[in-house]
Amino acid sequence: VPLYDLFCRVTGFGGTTQRATEGEADLAAQIAQSAGGRTMSIRFDATTSHDLPWTFKPAQPTDTVQIGIRDLATYTARNNSDVPITGTATFNVEPEQAGQYFNKIQCFCFTEQTLQPGQEVSMPVLYYVDPAALDDELMEGVEQITLSYTFHRANEEGS
Repeated sequence: VPLYDLFCRVTGFGGTTQRATEGEADLAAQIAQSAGGRTMSIRFDATTSHDLPWTFKPAQPTDTVQIGIRDLATYTARNNSDVPITGTATFNVEPEQAGQYFNKIQCFCFTEQTLQPGQEVSMPVLYYVDPAALDDELMEGVEQITLSYTFHRANEEGS
């Protein structure tokens, strides 16, 4: 599984998104200036596993972003239980071929999240769509990318 996970992260296979640095985002923004301001609709999706008593949702269901320009999306999560719970988010994008072009700079999904009983938090995702998507014939006709997260209960020590 670790080798398959590495393969997916490197290639974007199965809708796996990419992780980017601020420098890479700056370069993408420079390239985007020559892309003529092309835009892409981003749809945000959120679910929780059956054993996690959290409410989890995007702050807004969709956004239109300029390709190559950083954008900030926000999700909210609330622990509806009476005990602290740690969760971890898995993610992907649809269509699958967009995974290699969806770059996250900062994301709550990079670390586990612990919510106290009744606590509600705002969780940001800083991302951009790589302008290289404009040159990929597999991306022709793609007008919307769906970013999906599923929160799961994190594995706890001794369980």
